Amino acid sequence: MVDLATTLVPAAPGGRGGPVVVDQAPSPVSALDERILDAATALVARWGVTKTSLADVAKEAGCSRATLYRSFPGGKQQLFAAVGHRELAGYVDAIVEVVDEADDLADALTRGLVVAARLLRDHDAAQFVLAHEPELLLPFLGFKQVDRLYSHVSAVIGPHFERFVPAERAAWLTEWAARLFITYLFNPDPEVDLVVIDDTRRLVTSFVLPAFSPST
Repeated sequence: MVDLATTLVPAAPGGRGGPVVVDQAPSPVSALDERILDAATALVARWGVTKTSLADVAKEAGCSRATLYRSFPGGKQQLFAAVGHRELAGYVDAIVEVVDEADDLADALTRGLVVAARLLRDHDAAQFVLAHEPELLLPFLGFKQVDRLYSHVSAVIGPHFERFVPAERAAWLTEWAARLFITYLFNPDPEVDLVVIDDTRRLVTSFVLPAFSPST
């Protein structure tokens, strides 16, 4: 699994402050931890982050609140930070896998964007938040927070493009692709559906690659 050195997560509802930076957020170390994270993710898909309590998660996971707190002593904020870290790590792993299988730069970009779009489309918890709790995403959209997120994605995924372009350009390209994805996420284009490979390939070859030709 790709190692994510830091993960940005918004403060849990009722918490204080803006996004929390979780340094080396721990991966689950037991079947119980996995079960608790699975339960939290399922409940977010069912009724969202705001309405999900620790008591709900404990009941869904089949454990007591005391047991849940032993795994996540920081409470709801730590629990959802761990959920975000796990989901993001899996998301990045899937993108890296298809980028590594690509034959050329256009194929790598196309595959990466399509997989990212399809994973997001099929992620019930993420779709609930986007549809019903978009305000929870606002902390990510401040300049400092979103730039840090882009830089982080670039640092993790960028090296996998170095088969096709030099390292500096690979990092730049990865960040650019991440910005493009976020733009289409919040401002969908009726002419381009990123889950459709032909649409995405046309976008990549017509608009993305020309910006990264050797002459630029």
